[in-house]
Amino acid sequence: MKLAMVGLGKMGGNMARRLIVGGHEVVGFNLHSDVTDQLAAEFGLIPAYSLAEVVENLEAPRVVWVMVPAGKPTESVITELSKLLSEGDLVVDGGNSNYKETLRRGTMLAKKGIRLVDVGTSGGVWGLKEGYSMMVGGSETAVATLTPILKTLAPSADKGWGHVGPSGAGHFVKMVHNGIEYGLMQAYAEGFEIMKAKEDFGLDLHQISEIWRSGSVVRSWLLDLTANALSEDANLSNIEGYVPDSGEGRWTVQEAIDLDIPAPIITHSLFARFVSRQDESFGAKLLAAMRNQFGGHAVVKVDN
Repeated sequence: MKLAMVGLGKMGGNMARRLIVGGHEVVGFNLHSDVTDQLAAEFGLIPAYSLAEVVENLEAPRVVWVMVPAGKPTESVITELSKLLSEGDLVVDGGNSNYKETLRRGTMLAKKGIRLVDVGTSGGVWGLKEGYSMMVGGSETAVATLTPILKTLAPSADKGWGHVGPSGAGHFVKMVHNGIEYGLMQAYAEGFEIMKAKEDFGLDLHQISEIWRSGSVVRSWLLDLTANALSEDANLSNIEGYVPDSGEGRWTVQEAIDLDIPAPIITHSLFARFVSRQDESFGAKLLAAMRNQFGGHAVVKVDN
């Protein structure tokens, strides 16, 4: 059996003559053909240069894993696949789609007998080395089809992934995950900014981040990444304090409003990102540095 990955980056797998993920050969398609060629040469995937060619390379029932940005790119790809795939085929949306859009797309595909599984995926640029955390939504039978693949991509076969509920649940849980992430990042950023402002103590922020990494109640992977950023440049002198948001924090806040759930920390952390686009701040610089460390997100450099 073959698995297709659309919009793929380095998802990983077993190095062999062909790329194998969960026992399946991988057919790969990226919008940029040079990226497809590069990954085919590096990992041994079977290259395809259009969605139609992807489908042609797969035996029924087909599995197509979509990894493209949320919004119009995902909508375009899934709409085109709905015209190319057949009853019994399976589409996986591994991006950060709004769960309400996932519900709508699942209904649209179901009318054609095509199944949709949403996989909220966390791990960023470290996922290839550490494994990906995956929150999976969909029917029991559809998820069972994907289980060997999920076990391969996860940190281990029984850790870091799980079937959390029906279609839409995976993206919903990932949305809340990212909202929590906003709050944690903001707390670190504010704490380190307070320490930096206490100039009479001459605190070494990198040293303090390293102390906290062992034994402290606030130790975490985000703190590890903060220490990495501070080790490279303790003053973050080459980073603008401009922090974008990719949508999940906004959706989490809106969901909290809709459910009458107070979420002041997540809401404040979202608003802090808005503030970062207006005023310079060390805390905002640290937020930008953390996003770069865990997700490879671009930072705005200072012009010297």
